Amino acid sequence: FPMALQLVRQLSSAAPRQRVAVILSGCGVFDGAEIHESVYVMLHLSSKGAATAVFAPEIDQAVVKNHLNGAEKQEKRNVLEEAARIARGEIKSLATLDPTKFDALVLPGGFGAALNLSTFATKGAEFSVQREVRDILLGFHKLKKPIGLCCIAPVIAAKLIPGVEFTLGPKQENWSELATKLGATHVPVAVTSTHVDKANKVVTTPAFMCDGAKFHEVSIGIEKMVDEVLKLC
Repeated sequence: FPMALQLVRQLSSAAPRQRVAVILSGCGVFDGAEIHESVYVMLHLSSKGAATAVFAPEIDQAVVKNHLNGAEKQEKRNVLEEAARIARGEIKSLATLDPTKFDALVLPGGFGAALNLSTFATKGAEFSVQREVRDILLGFHKLKKPIGLCCIAPVIAAKLIPGVEFTLGPKQENWSELATKLGATHVPVAVTSTHVDKANKVVTTPAFMCDGAKFHEVSIGIEKMVDEVLKLC
């Protein structure tokens, strides 16, 4: 019996970690990835034992914003290079991401999701999704692998996956109207909650889309999103 127990422990410790790809959209809430959301995603994935790899598209940002006053700056910045700041340099071009090599996909928010990963910020419901992001998200979906999105990023899933359920926060008429235009369903939830579309394996949480959201509340919601994504792997 002791030998059998030891064998079980060895097999358990040798179990492969879940591999999760994280896509960043730059660095900074107003023109890239929301830094706190990105860190919370990687923090909670790490604490749950998942192996993460970070990616970003190798493209110029749509705009560059001064994060002190919100003014637009007349300069160019590369999304991959900026996202490398958050990933501590451990990041790869999105063009190299192969959905067959990972168990799940997670997209933090920030306006970069609506400016660099898509054109939602400028086109509204008529927006398009950046080609690599589109192909990769649909690749994960086709393989029936879970996808987690927070803050404004869920609109990308709403655009690409027919009939998907998602959340952008508490009930607001404009989110329901947007969902209807996209052929999706908006489910209102609080900042510390998450919504799971089990049929599509899409998990969303509103994060800083909630007015007045506190840092610890956003972290709680993202941790729940991570938990649900890993459960679906």
